[in-house]
Amino acid sequence: MERRMKFRLFLYVLLICSVTALFICWLFLLWEKVPATIHIRAGVQQDLDLDVPMSGMVYKAERKEDNVESAIPVTGRVVAQPSQQESIPVDLGEHLTLYAEKIDSYTMDLKLFGLIPFKTVDIQVINDRTLVPAGIPIGIYVKTEGILVIATGDFEGIDGQMKEPAGRLLEVGDYILRADGEEVTGKAAFMDKIASSEGNEMVLSILRDDQEFDIKVQPEQNRNGEYKLGIWIRDNAQGVGTLTWLDEENGFGALGHGINDMDTATLMSLEKGSLYKTEIVSITRGENGTPGELTGVIDYKESNRIGTIAANTLEGIFGSLDRDAAKQISTESMPIGLKQEVKQGAAQILCSLGGAPCLYDIEITAIHLDHDNINRGIEIKVTDEDLLEATGGIVQGMSGAPILQDGKFIGAVTHVLVNDPARGYGIFIENMLPD
Repeated sequence: MERRMKFRLFLYVLLICSVTALFICWLFLLWEKVPATIHIRAGVQQDLDLDVPMSGMVYKAERKEDNVESAIPVTGRVVAQPSQQESIPVDLGEHLTLYAEKIDSYTMDLKLFGLIPFKTVDIQVINDRTLVPAGIPIGIYVKTEGILVIATGDFEGIDGQMKEPAGRLLEVGDYILRADGEEVTGKAAFMDKIASSEGNEMVLSILRDDQEFDIKVQPEQNRNGEYKLGIWIRDNAQGVGTLTWLDEENGFGALGHGINDMDTATLMSLEKGSLYKTEIVSITRGENGTPGELTGVIDYKESNRIGTIAANTLEGIFGSLDRDAAKQISTESMPIGLKQEVKQGAAQILCSLGGAPCLYDIEITAIHLDHDNINRGIEIKVTDEDLLEATGGIVQGMSGAPILQDGKFIGAVTHVLVNDPARGYGIFIENMLPD
């Protein structure tokens, strides 16, 4: 009898744990289904069908003259001009229409089942806009702000002992901005400064996690009598990618993800950067377990420079394209598609395998409106037989290829699944829009 009761108790505990786990998974799915930020177009009614058991209030926050934040009224069941109401109720279990006449910001506080505080959503009203999907290959060169520490270590000194001058002082991912008060302009110049230090203590200005501070370090001689710090450094990065969009002022966005250092995997802090003409000369097909690659030839001379990179961010690289280079892009501008307008099903990507960009068929297999990784909001699968034959699917160098659906510009390719090169991810185009 006692054994039977223990077994029943075990089953009850197992049941409770299973139900709890399922409930937590369900909450997580609900969380992902509701985006943390919703963009809507000014002056256009837009539908939102999330079908989740949440309701709440929409309001606009604005500071009065007495610096007290208060709710500013909105009308009806749509975000619009202020009225006499302080806020409006919304129910995301039903069809919701959003509308605002002008650029503004609103907040939507949501409760699960209308009772349990669950999520706060920002509603950003933006101008309706069009962008030119480019899809052309680009050569990329970026110079880091200062020099990046990619590794630290020890070396054998002139006395036969192991030396580690920078140990516990410098960390992987640090940027060295200045040495003894002088700006560090490049890797070679910094190495020369260390070599000529004669072992005197140096003051280095370091940028780490957005915090700048100084450290003191003393170079040591290696067994050849050369002064070293025991660090490996980098001051630039190059590569091939795809230009995503061009606006009416020749501003551009590309890649759909930032340029990360290949050793530290950290986002590179940009001092300056340029785009260059490139030609795709060979294609390595992607295979299961091995990503493919578009190989381009880049001549980094001034006459081949076609643009300036102003920012390297998590969402991509951004800057300005030269006028002559912009004239070479022949595709027509298209309206953007916001994340709530993207649908599972047929779509296309625009990219070049050598020559003019072409459209290739894909299928959108899943949509993550509030994915933790903003570069993977769209799951895609290549279905175009010509592209599968040529590349095996998505390959390195396609990052930034525009994703189009139903006459709208909805996103850009960002990643490939290494174990299935026909599948990959994309970023919503609204995440690549300039502020």
